[in-house]
Amino acid sequence: MTRGGESTPARGAIARPTAWTVVIPVKAPAGAKTRLAAAVSPAEREALARAFALDTIAAVLAARSVVRVVVVGDDPSLAGGAEFLAEPADGPRGLGPAIAYGIAHARAGDEEAGFRPVAVLLGDLPALAPEELDAALEGASRHPLAFVRDADGTGTTLATAAEGVHLAPHFGIDSAARHAAAGFVELEASARLRRDVDTIEALVEAVSLGVGPNTRAAAARIPLRGGAGAP
Repeated sequence: MTRGGESTPARGAIARPTAWTVVIPVKAPAGAKTRLAAAVSPAEREALARAFALDTIAAVLAARSVVRVVVVGDDPSLAGGAEFLAEPADGPRGLGPAIAYGIAHARAGDEEAGFRPVAVLLGDLPALAPEELDAALEGASRHPLAFVRDADGTGTTLATAAEGVHLAPHFGIDSAARHAAAGFVELEASARLRRDVDTIEALVEAVSLGVGPNTRAAAARIPLRGGAGAP
């Protein structure tokens, strides 16, 4: 389902499945998830950040509509079975530059094909299930540009561009409002796809939704107030 108008295929037409490339920016665990620092030890925070990324990437690799996954960062051990793209050592760093670099790499040499569909997904969605990503991407295929709002309501977990459409996403502070203002259509999505994890409260919620094996193991070592793992 989507918010906004949808186009309807002509009668008798057969919709061609969309094959997506997904770019996932992932910060090295040692410097990631700093908002968890007040609730867990540095070692626990690093373990959780690594687990979030590994579970997110595994879910994306298992999605039927995804044909290529590009992980952008500086720790190749996080990529799993995905393609790893190291951030340039002499270029600008941060989420925005990493995303732009990943999109450019994903679409390099693709001019004749009209820039295949590409999506950017954040790497801290440990409750994500492959079929839920497939459902969101199916909805995104009906629009030139689309996005999924995060569970807190102001951020974004997924931004997409259809074939032939330039993608310049607006991740960061108030990204949901900025995506909407830029003409991205908001998609309805599952709680699992919307639940990114930056705080211990968000982790409790993700665990209650059901997380991947890496996050489940890392969270089991932490007393989560009100959630699985609590004493």
